[in-house]
Amino acid sequence: MASLDFEKEKTAFRDYWNQHNKTLEQAKETFVVIINSLIAKDFQISAIYGRVKDKEESIRKFAHKYQSKLESEGKPYEIKDHITDLIGLRLVTLYEPDVKKIKDLLLTEFKVIGVTDKISSMESKEDSFGYKGLHVDLQLNSKRSDMSEYINYADYTFELQIRTIIQDAWSVLDHKIKYKKAIPIEFKRRINTLAALFELADREFMSIKNDTELMEQNIKKAALEEENLLDAFNFLKVVSEHFSDYEFKGFKIDGFVESIISTEPMTAKEFNTILSDQKSKIDLYSHYLQQSSDPHTMNPYTEIRHMLYVSNKEKFSDILYKKQKDNFDLWLKDNDKS
Repeated sequence: MASLDFEKEKTAFRDYWNQHNKTLEQAKETFVVIINSLIAKDFQISAIYGRVKDKEESIRKFAHKYQSKLESEGKPYEIKDHITDLIGLRLVTLYEPDVKKIKDLLLTEFKVIGVTDKISSMESKEDSFGYKGLHVDLQLNSKRSDMSEYINYADYTFELQIRTIIQDAWSVLDHKIKYKKAIPIEFKRRINTLAALFELADREFMSIKNDTELMEQNIKKAALEEENLLDAFNFLKVVSEHFSDYEFKGFKIDGFVESIISTEPMTAKEFNTILSDQKSKIDLYSHYLQQSSDPHTMNPYTEIRHMLYVSNKEKFSDILYKKQKDNFDLWLKDNDKS
């Protein structure tokens, strides 16, 4: 029963927290799973995690934010009704435009209790920089709350903070530096300058992402045109067509392409022609190795080396190890009818 007796309500809240802690933890994990499943397909995120707010921290928050006003207005209260972030989730995404997109998606999938848009609030001020992020207070909507696996969590509200990596880093630093101690005004001005740099970093990451994607699109369109020399981007386009089930790692591609073009500069089209002409032969050789007692195994990178070697043994003489080359030459002698 709600009252104006703070000591009584503190005890009631502690009892509530102790009785519900296990279910709150389960609810937190459930909300994380639901949100992750909703956004995993369309968004790149750095992390999503949650916590159940400590009971004493919750009481301190209530006392700081709500107690005086409620008591001065004579409004009875229960502390739990005013702690909307008893279950708190944080979702950290890579790029700032995704923050609002994720928010819009989740608002269609949950019952919305409230939204605090610190991005729009900050961007509306010409000379102010600081913490930016979106806070949304949510509950399960009727579609989910009626399901047997979710029914125990139907009444729980949770706060979801949506931030970029840069916003998340800044919020932690800003909170530690600015709000935990009194600091001179000139230091606060320096902190605001730093906040502007963080905001610029967020914009630059998004700009680089957009420019990189545009460059990749342009390169892919012309990847097989004769005038384009082989590079990491069009190499990936070519090999993806010949080895569709293999994931070529970016950190390996640069060095591998460099080893090819330093031996023999070629266009993407010429490289594709070599793979097209020689792949069936190398497939036979790979099958032969699998059936033999030779421990040497083939992967797409090794197969490409063999294709390049057989296309021009003189120029690509050093692209295989001696044992690889000796074994391959012996097989070619017995099997190559070209």
